[in-house]
Amino acid sequence: MHFEILVEDQSGKVTLDVLVPKIIGDDHTFNVKSYKGVGRIPANMNANVDASKRILLANLPKLLSGYGKSWQGYSAVVIVVCDLDDKCLRNFRNELIGLLNNCNPSPETRFCIAVEEGEAWFLGDIEAIKQAYPKSKDAVLNAYASDSICGTWEKLADAVYKGGAQRLSSQGWQVVGAEKSVWAEQITPYMDLDNNTSPSFNYFLGKLRELVEDN
Repeated sequence: MHFEILVEDQSGKVTLDVLVPKIIGDDHTFNVKSYKGVGRIPANMNANVDASKRILLANLPKLLSGYGKSWQGYSAVVIVVCDLDDKCLRNFRNELIGLLNNCNPSPETRFCIAVEEGEAWFLGDIEAIKQAYPKSKDAVLNAYASDSICGTWEKLADAVYKGGAQRLSSQGWQVVGAEKSVWAEQITPYMDLDNNTSPSFNYFLGKLRELVEDN
């Protein structure tokens, strides 16, 4: 089976390029495509969007429709991975499912939403963070509740970045994005797939394993 994985930013791609082959093994193929932000689902499935801006949800209707038409008879699945941020999980998932249902034909698809942000998956494995950043702050890490809505990347920054989230954010979003990719590069190799306290990570893991077992 082929796994086509869509993520909202470069740090997500860095993470999944390491994790996915550990999950699906050598008998399957995968490709992780990163975008430059999550955006919003268009109200009109046929709305014209600027594909060059590479905003994930804005492009998703055309992407899913395209996969559905081109993958007939091909063993493949789309995995959409994006952050919940401040949205309602139930409503957001219903919007995504509604979008998929409007595709005819629709591709095999799974929606995996990081709660609140992708950094929650790192914070679900504190031991991995400690191995990557031996001087990380225990008080910050131990105070975090898995998948809580609390400013997740800021929590990780407070634990591992000199000067914390305040200093990092003062340098602008381009620097924040670059640092998120550094965290992904440093922490992901140490992650233990079977010992993560993040429910949204375990949902993602479970969906990939189910697909592997069924194919």
